[in-house]
Amino acid sequence: MTIEQVFQDKTIKAKGKVLIIGEWLINGELPIDELVTYAEKQKATDKATCIEAVEYATKKLPTIADENLLVYVTKALKEDEPRVKWESAKVIGSIAKLFPTHLDKTVSNLLSNTENTGTVVRWATAYALAEILKLKKDTNKKLLPKIETLCDKEEDNGVKKKYLDALKKVKK
Repeated sequence: MTIEQVFQDKTIKAKGKVLIIGEWLINGELPIDELVTYAEKQKATDKATCIEAVEYATKKLPTIADENLLVYVTKALKEDEPRVKWESAKVIGSIAKLFPTHLDKTVSNLLSNTENTGTVVRWATAYALAEILKLKKDTNKKLLPKIETLCDKEEDNGVKKKYLDALKKVKK
């Protein structure tokens, strides 16, 4: 079965597609760059499903990620589709520790999503920023005060909790 066949099969629900493709990534049956190339040409909902499959795989096996994936999901944070934004942020949260010196553009794009009207986008963004903050790198000099401000302004408790947890870990 190919990626195209998975997406064309109407009997497979979105979560099923994520599982199938995610397992292919983990097992090395599908290179991430091949999935990214496919995703770039898809409509927003299918692109988001592809990124969710990457998130599923990188959560279980972060080392399958490479710098090209980081560049791709960093760019995807700027897309209009909320699900593309939040799935990309979740991937970043899983792989940031692999690229601690390549996160400037990623942090910049994440920060632009902190004001998003969608709670899920803000939650996933907070998760990714928290994971970056926990790396305790030089970028924290600029990032820490921004996260403290975001935490103070955030009204959703779930999003606020992501920031608070990271701040506690960093200040230990």
